[in-house]
Amino acid sequence: MTDLLTPPVRSTHTPLATEQEAREVAEAAREKVWEAPSFVRELFEGSFRLDLVHPYPQPDPADLERAKPFMERLERFMRERVDSDKIDREGKVPADIVKGLAEIGAFGIKIPVEYGGLGLSQYSYTHAIGLVTSQDGNLTALLSAAQSIGVPTPLKLFGTPAQKKKYLPRLAKGAVSAFALTENHVGSDPAGLTTTATLSEDGKTYILNGEKLWCTNGTIAELMVVMARTGPKKITAFIVETNWPGVEVVQRLHFMGLKALENGIIRFSNVRVPVENVLWGEGKGLKLALITLNTGRLTLPASAVAGAKRCLEVARRWASERVQWGAPIGKHDAIAQKIGRMAADTFAMEAVSDLASLMADRGGTDIRLEAAMAKMWNTEIGWRIVDDTLQIKGGRGYETADSLRSRGERPDAVERMMRDYRINLIFEGSSEIMRLFIAREAVDTHLKLAGDLIDPKAPMGKKIQALLRSGAYYAYWYPKLWLATGIIPRYGEFGALATHIRFVARCCRRLARTLFHCMVRFGPKLEKRQAVLGRLVEIGAELLAITAACSKALAMAKQDPSNPGPVQLADLFSRHARRRVEERFAAVFDNEDVRTYAVAQQVLKGEHSWMETGMVGSNGDETA
Repeated sequence: MTDLLTPPVRSTHTPLATEQEAREVAEAAREKVWEAPSFVRELFEGSFRLDLVHPYPQPDPADLERAKPFMERLERFMRERVDSDKIDREGKVPADIVKGLAEIGAFGIKIPVEYGGLGLSQYSYTHAIGLVTSQDGNLTALLSAAQSIGVPTPLKLFGTPAQKKKYLPRLAKGAVSAFALTENHVGSDPAGLTTTATLSEDGKTYILNGEKLWCTNGTIAELMVVMARTGPKKITAFIVETNWPGVEVVQRLHFMGLKALENGIIRFSNVRVPVENVLWGEGKGLKLALITLNTGRLTLPASAVAGAKRCLEVARRWASERVQWGAPIGKHDAIAQKIGRMAADTFAMEAVSDLASLMADRGGTDIRLEAAMAKMWNTEIGWRIVDDTLQIKGGRGYETADSLRSRGERPDAVERMMRDYRINLIFEGSSEIMRLFIAREAVDTHLKLAGDLIDPKAPMGKKIQALLRSGAYYAYWYPKLWLATGIIPRYGEFGALATHIRFVARCCRRLARTLFHCMVRFGPKLEKRQAVLGRLVEIGAELLAITAACSKALAMAKQDPSNPGPVQLADLFSRHARRRVEERFAAVFDNEDVRTYAVAQQVLKGEHSWMETGMVGSNGDETA
């Protein structure tokens, strides 16, 4: 027992996992079974399952009715009590704001009513978070980290009745929670996890030791989900109470944006965690994290929509009022092009975000790829919209809201928005990791069929079986991707948008063929050609967005035939998206990827360090 009570040695030279070890850990955590259909997965296999997303899903009227009083309270609270520029300036969310959010139920939006929560849907939750985001990204981070990836969601999904009864009421009342996975050498690759949880001799507690980095809400959390290694190949999730002995906030961290983000380094020194605080089961931690993120990361697409809408409002007002060269700047083509694209893209972003949330509420489909694509695509498109907004406002976009206010101008917080927004491309799976995650799932069927053919470790018997199996499959599947051209439905119900839906139907087969051609051409090296895979994923994201935008526009047109706006925006967006799709198809095999990679390796070796002359010497090594 004494060895368990010895403070852990914190080496600064933690051995990193090998590439093979990292791959094995990631594969073990994957959801390998597709029990329900997925629109995006079918796209990559050449099947256009429009029925999975059309007619565009509609929110439950009863849920909207239940959500309405809360949404009104939340909007009033944000408008009357939250000074977002002050929060940004002082780098702290006041305690009375946190308490006020708890009092109106903002920490228990999706927690069931029987546990004291509001019991609202994913759709209502993302719209509530979007409402907050339209004013303050710091409060979005606080509420989202507490609910999307913090304790409530995994507890709802995997907790025991006793765990739910013990913790959900506390969380619904406003107990702040956090999620602790990241370590100094562990980001998107969890194989190097060093935090350990060792079962005590009496079998009643685990002894938790380790240190977590970038734990959002960690500096103020009452509860957190902590990932720890419980064996050589086992990572387990624990519910940890931060007032237990041995839980220490080492320091609060500070960032470019989200100045009030309560993010820090959390240390666990011989923390005794009761065995009943294991979530789901020993060794299921990473799978729990991935499943939680299927809906957890939907907050970010919705937040991106809210940010884009705020940008559109700011740009519209400014471009209508600001006169240069004898006309409002919105009349000048250079600015009008940005605003037109901004409006169309914002409509498509909302269509994608709402589609994913409504599919999560409806059930019957597997949304892991839809959620990942919504997160990747919305945050990237939204970043361009924020950038364009700053450009449209010029110096006033770069100037802080406080400075604008001090001289009597409208204090549009574009500068703060840009700082706060940028993290969205990194939070909860960076854009690069999302591309790899989606690409891995896109080739899943092919790997199951023919994986042994390209696996150098597979015995000859398995290779022969894979050859026979894949030969029978591809003999039917591949010709079908070419011969289906003459039997495509015309999609007449979409009216003027039908041409875009037909484009998606054609392109999904082209996407499947191109993916297959890449596998044949690159073989086992395809996984290293991340730029190629990224283009294929981007094509899939654009096809999802076109479909969502057109389907949503049709639904809105049926509800209000007098408003041509949705169809106009969906049409414009689809035209732009189709150009991007064609560009990416053209670049799959015609690109400079190999040359670019070679130069990058030369840079890493210092062969181009001559480019780094003429600068003031860096003091980075001194502060490391």
